[in-house]
Amino acid sequence: MDIKLDPARDDLPLMANTSHILVKHYVLDLDVNFESRVIEGTIVLFFEDGNRFKPQTGSTKETCQLASKEACKSGTPELCHLPVPNARTTFNVGYNDFIICDKGEEDTSDKDGNHDNQEQAPGISSSKYCCDTENHGREDFLVVLDCCDLSVLKVEEVDVAAVQGIEKFTRSSKLTVVSKELRNEIVHELVTLPADHWREQLDYFARCSQAPSCGELFFDTDAWSLQIKKTGAQTATDFPHAIRIYYKTRPEGQSVTWTSDQSGRPCVYTMGSPINNRALFPCQEPPVAMSTWQATVRAAASFVVLMSGENSAKPTQLHEGCSSWHYYVTMPMPASTFAIAVGCWTEVKPEACSSGDPAMERPFPPPETDCRCVGGCGHTEYPCRFQDAVATTQETIPHRVFAPGCLEGVCQETLVRLLPACLLAAHAVLGTHPFSRLDVLVVPANFSSLGMASPHIIFLSQSTLTGRSHLCGTRLCHEIAHAWFGLAIGARDWTEEWLSEGFATHLEDVLWAQAQQLAPHEAWEQQELRACLRWHRLQDELRNSPEEMQVLRPSKERTGHVSDSGASVVKHGLSPEKPFMQVHYLKGYFLLRFLARRLGQETYFSCLRKFVHKFHGQLILSQDFLQMLLESIPEEKRLELSVENIFQDWLESSGIPKPLQGARPAGADCGLVRRVDAEVTRWMQLDRRPRKRRRRQEEEEEEVVSEKGSCCTAPSGNSWSLRRMQRRRASLLPDQLVLLLERLLEEKTLTHPTLQALQRTYHLHEQDAEVRHRWCELIVKHKYTRGYGHVERFLWEDQAMGVYLYGELMVGEDARQQQLARRCFERARGQMDRASAELVAEMLF
Repeated sequence: MDIKLDPARDDLPLMANTSHILVKHYVLDLDVNFESRVIEGTIVLFFEDGNRFKPQTGSTKETCQLASKEACKSGTPELCHLPVPNARTTFNVGYNDFIICDKGEEDTSDKDGNHDNQEQAPGISSSKYCCDTENHGREDFLVVLDCCDLSVLKVEEVDVAAVQGIEKFTRSSKLTVVSKELRNEIVHELVTLPADHWREQLDYFARCSQAPSCGELFFDTDAWSLQIKKTGAQTATDFPHAIRIYYKTRPEGQSVTWTSDQSGRPCVYTMGSPINNRALFPCQEPPVAMSTWQATVRAAASFVVLMSGENSAKPTQLHEGCSSWHYYVTMPMPASTFAIAVGCWTEVKPEACSSGDPAMERPFPPPETDCRCVGGCGHTEYPCRFQDAVATTQETIPHRVFAPGCLEGVCQETLVRLLPACLLAAHAVLGTHPFSRLDVLVVPANFSSLGMASPHIIFLSQSTLTGRSHLCGTRLCHEIAHAWFGLAIGARDWTEEWLSEGFATHLEDVLWAQAQQLAPHEAWEQQELRACLRWHRLQDELRNSPEEMQVLRPSKERTGHVSDSGASVVKHGLSPEKPFMQVHYLKGYFLLRFLARRLGQETYFSCLRKFVHKFHGQLILSQDFLQMLLESIPEEKRLELSVENIFQDWLESSGIPKPLQGARPAGADCGLVRRVDAEVTRWMQLDRRPRKRRRRQEEEEEEVVSEKGSCCTAPSGNSWSLRRMQRRRASLLPDQLVLLLERLLEEKTLTHPTLQALQRTYHLHEQDAEVRHRWCELIVKHKYTRGYGHVERFLWEDQAMGVYLYGELMVGEDARQQQLARRCFERARGQMDRASAELVAEMLF
C-alpha cells in the first residue's frame, strides 16, 4: 500500500485500491445466527479493471484518475477526459417477478482455505503480499479490500465459464478452451450489459455466484484490510474478475449491532458507522466504488429481513423453521449505503383514511416543470427513474412501516399517518423520487441517532414517536430528503458531509411546512423559529468542540484527492466525538439559508431541482453545486460572491462564518420567538416573587380547577392564573417549548417551585424527546430531585440523545446525581451503541 497510517490517529483509512480495480457488483449469500451472534456465508465480487473503468467525478470541469499499467509504472495517475454513456431505459423496476434460487446445503463455514486465517490483533500490520505499483510485472498484482473484524475463511476464483448459457457473453459459440482471459471477458460483458437488460443481468450474476471454484487464491488480513493475489497475475487485467470469499462476522464488529428490540426479542441491524460496512462484508469503501448488489439472507422463520433493495421481498420457506429473503438494487451506489435489519418486526399497516386528517385529503400540486432529464442523464447507465415518464409523476412511492409489536399502536397514530404526507411534500418540492419504494423501521432503543437513511430503507429512533407529531414529521422529512442529497447525489469526498447533512437539515423545514400545508406566512414563522434554535445550537457547538473539527472542508484544495492506488482517509472519521457533533449539519444549513436568501426562494429551489436533474446518480464536490448555483445569479447581484469566497468564509474556516458575524440574529423578526421571549419574562417574574405570596396564589388557582383539569373561574387582578398557563401550554409549539427551556437554562438559578410549575403547566414529561431533553437539563442543573425519575427514564428510553446528560450529571460533582448516572449506565450499557458506551464510560470512570 502506498498510504502510511498511524494507528493512533483518528482518521478512518479507506484502503481499497480503487484506482486499479473496481467492484461493479456484489452477490451476498448469508445466514443470520442469533445464538452465536454471527452472520456467515459468501460474497462474490465482480470486478472491472482500470483499463475499462470509466469513473464519474460529477463535474464536467474535473479530470479523473485511471489506474492503467502506464500510470502504475510512472507512479503518476493518468489524467483523461472520458464521455459518459446516457441511460436509455424508460420503465419501472418490477418488485416480484425476479426470483433467485437459494444455494445448496453445502456448509463451508468450517473449511480453512489453508492460506491465511489469522486472528489479527488491533493495529496496522504489514501485508506479507505486497504489490509494487511502480514495477508491474515483477510482483503479483494485489487486490486490497476494506475489511475489519471479519474472519475470512477462504478466497477462490469463480469459474463463470461453467454457467450454462454463458457463451452468449463471449465471441465464441462454444466454450472449448477456457482461459482467464475468457472468464474476464465474460464478466466484462456481464457488468456492461445495457440498462434494459437488468433482469437478465441479475439472473446471470446469481448463476455465476453459484458456479464452481477454479482455484483458491492467496490472501492476508490486517486490522483494516483484506489483500488477495493470484500467482502469476501481475496486473489488474490479469487478476480474476469474479472471486468468492467465505467469511464470518464477529460479534464485536462495529458495522453490525446485535441487541434486543423494545419487546425483548433478539434483533440485528447495521449502522454503517463509524467504520461503514467493512465489518459486515469485505468491500471497497471509497465513495468512487459505486456498485450494485443482490443478497439472499436466511434466518429463522419468525424473523423479518429488511434490506436496501428495490423489491419488497417476501419470505421463501426453505425447510421447517427457516426462511430466505432476496433483495437487489440496480442503481450503483457506495457500499457504505447498504443496510440490513433482521428482527421480529411487525408491519404496521394504515387504517382506513380518516376524514379528519387533512394530509390524506388534499393532494399536493405537482411540480411546475416536467422532471424528466432533457437530453439524458450524466451518470453511468442503469434503470433510471428520472427518465421514466411514469416515475416522474409518482407523487408517493410504495412504502411500508415496521416496528416491534409493542410499538404498533404509537406507530399507527403518528408514523403511518405522517409518512404519505412527507413523501408527497418531497415530490412537490424536489420532483422525481430517486428510489422506487421505501421501508421505515423503528429500531431498538440503543440506536445512536434519531434517524438514518439508506437506499429504500430508513431507520428511525423510537425517540421520534413520543409527544406530538412534530419531531416524527421533521425527522421523516430530513431522512426522506437524503434520498436526493446523500444517496442519489453523493459526496466524492466523505469529509464534505455538509453536502448531505446540510441539505437535509435545510430541506426538512421546507418539506415539513409543505406536509402540514401551512400558509406562506406560517411556514416562514416556523422556519425562522427553527433558525433561531439552530443559531443557539451552532454557537454552543463551536464553543465546545475542537477548532479543527469545525471545518467543513478540512482537506481544502486536496479535497477529493486520493493516493495513486485510490486509497485515502476520512478526516476525523474515527474520532469518538465526531458522531455526536452537529457542526456540519448546522454550518451547512446556514450556508444554504444564506444562499437561498441571496437568490430568492423561487430561484433557489428552481436551481436545486436543476441540480438534482443534472447530478443524480453521481458523486460531487462542493464546487459542483456552488458553481451551478452562482451561474444563476446575475453578475451585478453577486456582490463578490464566488466559489473561492464561500470556501474561505464558510467551508475552510472554524468558528462563526464571516457573513453571519454581526448579522441580524436568526428569528429576530419572528412572532413565535417574541412570544417565547414574553413567556420567559413571565416565568422569571414568577420565580422572583416572594415565596409566601406565590404559594398563596397557587393554592387559590388550584381551587378553581375542576376534576377534569379545566378552570371554572379565573382569579381576579393581575395574577398569572392556572387557566392562562394552561392556554399557553396548549398553544405553544414544540419548538417554542424547546426555545423556552433553552432560554431558562441560561438563568443561573430557578427555584424548585418554579420548576414544578413549569412541569405542571406544560406537561413536560409527555412532550417529545427534544423538549424532554431540555427539561432533564433543567432538572440536573438545579438539582430538582423530584424530577430525577424523568432523567432516569430519558437515559433508558432515549439513548440516541442521552449521552450529553451523563456528562451534565457528572460535572456538578453532586454525589446523588453521579450515583444516578452510574446506575442508569449499568442498566443500559449492555445494550448501548458501542461508541456511545465508550464515551459515557470515559465520563463516569
